[in-house]
Amino acid sequence: MAFTELVRLAARYFEAAGVGAMVLGSLLAVMIAVVRHRALPPRQTYRKLRQNLGSAILLGLELLVAADIIRTVAEEPSLGQVLVLGLIVLIRTFLSFTLEVELEGRWPWQSAPTATSGPRAAEPEEHGPTPPTR
Repeated sequence: MAFTELVRLAARYFEAAGVGAMVLGSLLAVMIAVVRHRALPPRQTYRKLRQNLGSAILLGLELLVAADIIRTVAEEPSLGQVLVLGLIVLIRTFLSFTLEVELEGRWPWQSAPTATSGPRAAEPEEHGPTPPTR
């Protein structure tokens, strides 16, 4: 088997893994939400479902971008193919970044907020303010 055939096969496997990650991850996210919906408040269940679903989509997108990059190694693409591939990678990367912001609340290159800083530290507690002491 020639090198280009192996690379094309690897790209197909990465594509299949990307689609599989999105499909299986989505099913798993829904199953987890259904199982835990009675133990958690509806808003928290919805938030966890969105986080799990977003994580599955993000992983799938990363694998699909890898497949596109691998495929360029196997072919001698024309200028049109390179432009289309660049646009696809650009769109998928943008989607990955926006999903990362949605899931983590920060850009991928920013450091994670500490317990005393960031947007979560300013939020009030869910059970209300503490009563004043005398």
